[in-house]
Amino acid sequence: MSCELVLVLDAPSPRDLASALKRLSGRVRWAKVGLEMFTACGPDCVREVAAMGFDVFLDLKLHDIPNTVARAVESAAKLPVKMLTLHTAGGREMMRQAVKAQQQTAPQLRLLGVTVLTSLGEPDLKETGIDATPEAQVLRLARLATDSGLDGLVCSPLEIASLRRQVPPSVRLIVPGIRPAGLGTRDDQTRVMTPAEAARAGADFIVVGRPIFKAPDPVAAAQAILAELATA
Repeated sequence: MSCELVLVLDAPSPRDLASALKRLSGRVRWAKVGLEMFTACGPDCVREVAAMGFDVFLDLKLHDIPNTVARAVESAAKLPVKMLTLHTAGGREMMRQAVKAQQQTAPQLRLLGVTVLTSLGEPDLKETGIDATPEAQVLRLARLATDSGLDGLVCSPLEIASLRRQVPPSVRLIVPGIRPAGLGTRDDQTRVMTPAEAARAGADFIVVGRPIFKAPDPVAAAQAILAELATA
C-alpha cells in the first residue's frame, strides 16, 4: 500500500481554509479535524469537511474512563468520519470497550492509538514519571494497543521502523512530525522526518498541516509532497 497524505486543518473553522481546501479537493483524499476546530464549531465542521469531498480523520485523542470513551466512539460513529484517535495511555479496558463500541456501531471506522506525542522528548517523559525513552514507551503502548484490538497507531517518524518490526502488517501507521526537506523549521515538533523518509520507513499515512497551508501556494506545496511520496 502506498503512503497517503493527510491535510491538518489547524484553524477554528473549515471556512478559514475554504479557498485552499476547494483547490485541494480531488487532489488529496484525507483531511484531519482536530481539537481546535472541533471545539470551535463542533460536529458541523466534520460534516462541512466531508461535504467538500474529503475523508475525515477526527483527531480527538479520547482519554477517559472506559464507558465514557465507548459512548464517545458511538457518538463519533454517527458523523462522516473514517478514522478516530484515542490515547493508548487510557489502558487496556478503555481501548477494548472503544473497539467493542466501534465494531457494533461503525465497523468501517478505524480506531487509532496515540502513543507518545511528537512534541515530547525523553526529558518531558521523565517529568511525568515515565523513566523510558520515547521509543521504548511507544513500543510498550503499541503492544498494549494492538493486543486491545486497535488497528492503527499514531507515532513519530523515528518509531516507524521499530513498530514495523513489532506490529502486524495490517496495523496502519499514521505519522505526524513530517517536514519537507529544506523547510528550515520544526515548529513544535521534536521528532521529525521528510515525507520520502517516512514513506520508505513504512508509514501508511503522513500528517502535514503548516508546511502546506502556510506556503505561498498550498496546492503546489501539497503536490510537491505527493510527488515526493510517489517516488519514495
